[in-house]
Amino acid sequence: MPLRKRRRDFGWLMIVCAGLLPLVLGILCIAINARHSVTQQQRATANILLAQAEKMSDSAWSMIAELRKDRSGSCGETETKLQRIVALNAYFRSVGTLQGEYITCSSVSNIGQPKLAEIIRQPLPVTGTDRWSLSLPHTAGVSQRPAVIFVDQLPDSSGFWALIDGQYLIDFMRAMGESRGYQISLQFGNGAIISSSSNKIPDGHYMQSEHYQHESLRYPVRVSITVPAAEVIAAWRQALFVFLPMAAIFSIMLMILTANWLRRRISWADEIRRALRNRQFFVHYQPVYSNDIARCSGAEALLRWQLPNGEMVRPDIFIAHAETEGVIVELTRHLLELMAEDIMHWPAMPGFHIGFNLAAEHLQHDDFIDDIMHFAHAVRDKQLLITLELTERSLIQDGESVAHKLRYLQSQGMKVAIDDFGTGHCSLSYLMTFPLDYLKIDRGFINAIEGVDIETPVLDTIITLCQKLRLDVLGEGVETALQFTYLQQHQVRFIQGYYYALPMSSAHFLGWMRKQGDKPLAGMMLPTLPQ
Repeated sequence: MPLRKRRRDFGWLMIVCAGLLPLVLGILCIAINARHSVTQQQRATANILLAQAEKMSDSAWSMIAELRKDRSGSCGETETKLQRIVALNAYFRSVGTLQGEYITCSSVSNIGQPKLAEIIRQPLPVTGTDRWSLSLPHTAGVSQRPAVIFVDQLPDSSGFWALIDGQYLIDFMRAMGESRGYQISLQFGNGAIISSSSNKIPDGHYMQSEHYQHESLRYPVRVSITVPAAEVIAAWRQALFVFLPMAAIFSIMLMILTANWLRRRISWADEIRRALRNRQFFVHYQPVYSNDIARCSGAEALLRWQLPNGEMVRPDIFIAHAETEGVIVELTRHLLELMAEDIMHWPAMPGFHIGFNLAAEHLQHDDFIDDIMHFAHAVRDKQLLITLELTERSLIQDGESVAHKLRYLQSQGMKVAIDDFGTGHCSLSYLMTFPLDYLKIDRGFINAIEGVDIETPVLDTIITLCQKLRLDVLGEGVETALQFTYLQQHQVRFIQGYYYALPMSSAHFLGWMRKQGDKPLAGMMLPTLPQ
């Protein structure tokens, strides 16, 4: 019960995590989308404002260019012309001409010839260029409104200037950003900042205001836009309505898929039991070759599982799940039943080895000896030599009890072998604890026999160890003539693998035995898989 409860709790944890994943990703998408939306709005607003500022700058420089074309006449005539120009063009507060730092003529009457610095109420900027523009907080004529001045100074110290009323820019900025609560400011050159509002936007409790700045590519004009936290929250809310329902749908779908996956994963035991009832399992037999008698001397029984749709379930998958979920004993008993049914149709084969794998759970089960003896009684008239193969996939904890059972079965004429030697976690302890007759070398060591200069120190050590312990050796997974020759020369008694024969059904195995079973391996070709 504790194991089942832990697995159930782990399953619920996985389902909850699967449900939270789309929500977390959804919140991340909301954050990205909200920020992108706010930035896009800021960028669009900035581009419109810069376009307006560039339009006004174009008008100012065009007006100055017209003044440069016609420089003749007295100041009185020029003043009249300047007044007409200002009256006919929007944005402009005043225009005029310069001589050095002094204003020589202006569209504003009766101002005399003051210095330009007195009009703009600050020193002239040092720009290093003849053409410059500057935003002003106020001017001498209008002290409460900002302005923008444009100056073109000629090499002979004369020049021209145009003054644009900043109220136009303020009104335009307010029209663009007042509905959204934006705080917008413009700056020409390094002059004063012309802002749509004098109040600073405060940060919210959970959100901060977003700042954005952009510059014109044509003129030294910069625009800054500050979005209040309330507008950022509104963007979050809008994105929330778009992404949250989608995230919730994906969350539910992923939870359902995870629950179904866990149900399939956790219910392997039920699937195996259902397959047992529906007789979806069957046995293949892979022949074993004896170098001593140069013919087939036995076979290993291998359990196979075929689903109703024809798909095969890999043995390493369903056996591992059977061991994990506690149905390996039932599976092994079913294997013994299937083997007994097949062997009933075999002719008597005195001394023929028939081997099969045993899991640690079955070896330690109270009914283990009864199960094996029941199988031995069912096939006794075939005079077979039963070989019990201990697998290293799981640890045998009660070693002394298992060793006692194996000794008893040996006394009944059975043999004991270790399967896949060297791949488990207790190989040497098995050699010391259990009464053994055979040792099956795993194919991983056999595959090391490759090339011209063969160096297989581990394989050679295992063979030498078996010879000293007086254990018969079987090489598994032999696939080439080179591997077979090497094992034969090193006194390995038994060979098993595709080079000799593939696993096959009981009927095909009997046919193969009649045709190939008594032939030496040296004269045989690699068999093909039975249809």
